[in-house]
Amino acid sequence: MGAIADRGYAHPEVLVSTRWVAERLGDPAVRVVECDEDPLLYPAGHLPGAVEIDWRRDLWHPVRRDYLDRAGFEALAGRLGIARETDVVLYGDRGNQWAAYAFWVFRLFGHRRSLLMDGGRVKWQREGRQLTREVPVRPATRYRAPERDDREIRVFREGVLAHLGAGRPLVDVRSPEEYSGERLGAPGQPEEGALRGGHIPGARNLPWELAIEPADGTFRPAAE
Repeated sequence: MGAIADRGYAHPEVLVSTRWVAERLGDPAVRVVECDEDPLLYPAGHLPGAVEIDWRRDLWHPVRRDYLDRAGFEALAGRLGIARETDVVLYGDRGNQWAAYAFWVFRLFGHRRSLLMDGGRVKWQREGRQLTREVPVRPATRYRAPERDDREIRVFREGVLAHLGAGRPLVDVRSPEEYSGERLGAPGQPEEGALRGGHIPGARNLPWELAIEPADGTFRPAAE
């Protein structure tokens, strides 16, 4: 499994440390990818060798209100120089919120060798690690993804209803203002096109930020 087998980290199936990433910058088997909410951050400075994913432009279908299709994902991965055997390490701003979004899309298309750099931009910068404005040029690949099987990691309306009917918990990670219905979008962001505000009955609110350590952007321990 190459680099995958030697992460030396508490959650090797998902998270790697900034040190792990720093030791592998330039490794052709590892592709570092930045995905931010703020599109101005990457051109202002990013990890050496990191390529960029714009979550709006790159991860959404251009017509339907859905994620991109298989052909779109293959084109994206190929353009970024990613192969099926590449370890893809994602990081970004806002506690890795949009990097995790991109991570989820990679898993949706069966790229199991995808990871998150715990702490994202915040931890990397607070440790005084190098940033660059140089945009790398990667040789394109011919990436071949399996057909999307949304059932593995998505649940739709009927599944949610059955889940709630069985008395199982449902977590809403949006902001308290979105959860209460006060806003249709996150604070500081444009209102989204939702028809109604509020949350699914029975859902508990656990905003993403509460799971993040504010000092360095890492995920809080399970005990917390």
